[in-house]
Amino acid sequence: MPQMNDFEHIARRQGGLNKHLTAGQMSMLAIGGAIGTGLFLGSAYAIQMAGPAVLLSYLIGGVIALLLMGSLAEMTSEHPTPGSFGDYAEFYLGPLFGFLVRYSYWSCVVLAVGTEVTAIGMYMQFWFPATPTWPWVLLFSAAVIVVNVIGVKSFGQVEYALSTVKVTAIVAFILIGLGMLAFSGNPAYGLRNLTAGGFMPFGVKGMWFATIVSIFSYLSIEMIAVAAGEAKNPVIAVKAAFKGTLVRLFIFYMLSIALMLAIVPWRQSGTGESPFLMAMNVIHLPAAAGIFNFIVLVAALSAMNSQLYITTRMMFSLSRAGQAPAALGRVSRRGIPVNALAMSCIGIVVSIVLSLVAPETSFAAMMSISVYGACFTWLMIFVTHLFFRRRHRQTHLKFRMWGFPYTTLLGTGLMAALMISTAFTEFFRMTLWFGIPFTLLLVAAYRFQSRRAAAPSPFKAPEVE
Repeated sequence: MPQMNDFEHIARRQGGLNKHLTAGQMSMLAIGGAIGTGLFLGSAYAIQMAGPAVLLSYLIGGVIALLLMGSLAEMTSEHPTPGSFGDYAEFYLGPLFGFLVRYSYWSCVVLAVGTEVTAIGMYMQFWFPATPTWPWVLLFSAAVIVVNVIGVKSFGQVEYALSTVKVTAIVAFILIGLGMLAFSGNPAYGLRNLTAGGFMPFGVKGMWFATIVSIFSYLSIEMIAVAAGEAKNPVIAVKAAFKGTLVRLFIFYMLSIALMLAIVPWRQSGTGESPFLMAMNVIHLPAAAGIFNFIVLVAALSAMNSQLYITTRMMFSLSRAGQAPAALGRVSRRGIPVNALAMSCIGIVVSIVLSLVAPETSFAAMMSISVYGACFTWLMIFVTHLFFRRRHRQTHLKFRMWGFPYTTLLGTGLMAALMISTAFTEFFRMTLWFGIPFTLLLVAAYRFQSRRAAAPSPFKAPEVE
């Protein structure tokens, strides 16, 4: 790779994308990815592990997310590129780490999209039980792909609309729940449900393991950093989007889960069924099952839409870095990296086929790699930020993370501890068993690719097809 005295080399090689996203759309992009099945369905697993102490689990997860967003906001304000934290790892840690972060994150999100699209087919069977899932999978996959092909502006508008539906549903649930607690007069509802059987019935260990689940609920907030490469005014948009997103997510998660536990005793909430649906049934909300199914359908569509966008940009960044075929770095006249989009779609198809052919073994492998890739990416963002600040000791930064280096070191330590803890939980036990060999395979692939290319491809102007 040519010697880089500054970040401009990386920024220039990723030209060709349009800059149409607003701060509001960027914020909704992150919310759309984070408010999904992790909250509506995954919270049941966290409650199983921790009981009412799940509130502490989500609080710890929120603190980690806060620290991560501060680190990313600082780096993204200086370097708003589509490759984002992959580019930062390449520049501040070295090309190998840029390769590892980009491919780990791309694999993680591609597999996550595969699970979302298969879930969509199952959600539609609620209304059309006689129809197989595959027509719905094809229909909604095609719709999401078209949205991403048309242009980043249409993508931002659609994602804003889908995320608005989810946010509206959460706000409505919070208002109804608060109303039930305040005016129903029913002694079965109330904060006493948070202490029945003990606030921390499974001890600190259960609370800590549930934090792993909470982290996956907050995942996707990092998408703002990737979207900054196509923002109209990236520095202003990044600052506003990071602050607004974190506050909304934190309030939504903490309030909604607290209300669920106050309305439905935690022993019932942790049975595997969605606590949201159980709470809606308890308060006798008309057509609760249909409403909930619609919400999770929209949540899956929104997550799929935003995740496909992110995987496309990450593969585009890999190509422009000379770490993926050059054809994947081409952009259309609309400024869309269509070949990178097609590559991400191929990955989704593979994950769907594997889940259909060998659902038990493939799901375990895909989930483990996805979980590992997500945790590895967050950990490397914190590590990269340490090296970023070392390089910019004398620089007047556009956005400065408070409490450095203690805040970044805290985030690094917490993420490393959570990754190690996955080996001791039944649900996540295979994470490191699949994840570490996956990383070693990526290292071998990088070494092989580096030997084949005496020097990475020099910068070329963006190709338009």
